[in-house]
Amino acid sequence: MEQTGRVIVALDFDSRRAAEELVERLGDECRFYKIGLELLTAAGPALVEKLVHDGKDVFLDLKLFEIPNSVAAAVRAAGRLGVSMVTVHGMGGADIMAAAVQAAARDFPRLRVLALTVVTSMTGSDLADIGIGAAPEEQVLRLARLAQRAGCHGVIASPQEAAPLRRLLGPGGLVVTPGVTLPGESPGEHARPGTPQAALAAGASHVVVGRSVTRAADPVAAMRLVSAGPVHP
Repeated sequence: MEQTGRVIVALDFDSRRAAEELVERLGDECRFYKIGLELLTAAGPALVEKLVHDGKDVFLDLKLFEIPNSVAAAVRAAGRLGVSMVTVHGMGGADIMAAAVQAAARDFPRLRVLALTVVTSMTGSDLADIGIGAAPEEQVLRLARLAQRAGCHGVIASPQEAAPLRRLLGPGGLVVTPGVTLPGESPGEHARPGTPQAALAAGASHVVVGRSVTRAADPVAAMRLVSAGPVHP
């Protein structure tokens, strides 16, 4: 896989104009973008359709956590927009994940369903607060096994779990890691961060980068730094 296709820029903006300005500025430096709940709510699905029409890949980060029928319907709606990836919450359990996978396979076979494991801001104490006694890595692997059995194409986890996830999922599973920052930068709210180079070297198939690029004085230069990591076979 080309290195430029493995770096996903998170369009964490509250307006379509701001998002489109960054996409235009990055040009051919980036072909993969993540749209989450903030921008989808602010701009609606038209921005997703435009990015797809312009030849970009879109990761629609919905973190679906609903009854299986509703999850399946949302996956089909995402597929109709032409996105490449969509997320379902692993904590929803096997039935929810399987419903998402089956909806994609039936109508949109190129759509990849990824299971969110443990968000990158959570620590062991956060898990304990909601009644989970496992450490973050243990919980990540538990949910990844469940996602694998449900047929998910991969998982979302922090850079710190990339290596054990690669061993668990084998060479074909997608391991997408938000929470990456360039060396020397503050990790912000990410409790389990890592650099993009370290995440890719550990086995991540994709890294998701946000403020390191989107808030940089020179986003193109920052994108080139992020993309200058090792190429995973």
